[in-house]
Amino acid sequence: MKIFDKGFNITDDIVLGTGRMVLFSGPCSIESYDVCAQVAEKMKMVCEKLEIEYIFKASFDKANRTSVNSQRGVGLEEGLNVLDRIKREFSLPIVTDIHESNQAKPVSDVAQALQIPAYLCRQTDLLVAAGKTGKTVKIKRGQFMAPEDMEFAVSKVKSTGNEKVCLTERGVSFGYHNLVVDMRSLPVMRQFSPVIFDVTHSVQQPGGAGGSSGGQKEFAPYLARAAGAAGVDGFFIETHPEPEKAWSDGPNMIPLHKMESFLTMTRAAFELGQTATNEVE
Repeated sequence: MKIFDKGFNITDDIVLGTGRMVLFSGPCSIESYDVCAQVAEKMKMVCEKLEIEYIFKASFDKANRTSVNSQRGVGLEEGLNVLDRIKREFSLPIVTDIHESNQAKPVSDVAQALQIPAYLCRQTDLLVAAGKTGKTVKIKRGQFMAPEDMEFAVSKVKSTGNEKVCLTERGVSFGYHNLVVDMRSLPVMRQFSPVIFDVTHSVQQPGGAGGSSGGQKEFAPYLARAAGAAGVDGFFIETHPEPEKAWSDGPNMIPLHKMESFLTMTRAAFELGQTATNEVE
């Protein structure tokens, strides 16, 4: 199986798909500037120490919450103000989600990468709008999608002339409130683009906590090591100073104070995966 071997620049200094580990990480939701700043400062220090390329992640809107009563976020305007401040004060690139086509342009004015949520990975207008920004487009594989079918999502972005697209693996639905990760999906999708492994949402239990999503973060180390050894181009990991108080996805998160040891382990598995051959005869 031939693996996609053409990397691209997310920023002038960060190249995805050429053997250097890239990390997308931050709190799930923008709760406040202070929470984002605390995470950004710690993660930048850890990633510099471990020689990992770091991109700060947080969402201004969680538009796919289980319940209408769940906290959605601070909104587009305030959220972009926070992200722009994080970018400038910590000299960090930004990735954040978009849910509607009209969000692509204003978000691209701040962020270096636009993330397409898993539930929206087939939305042609959204993918095309993201592609037209010229920024990196990070598409999450839908829990309902076969990995080979993600080739068409990649093609929608590339139809705009934008070659900077990557895919993210986050598990597939396996009955109610349960996800499993088929490690075969990683090399399958790496035929089409670089692949990021989403540690956080692969251990999520969608809607499994009575009006909100649960999670089994105790399995995160096992999946991170397995994906790294199987061969990926980077990782997506949400973290928070106090996950139990997080507005969203607290049960899935790696606590901020544990991220250095978690990433040390993950990096070792990633290096192992880089030695794998493209084909098995």
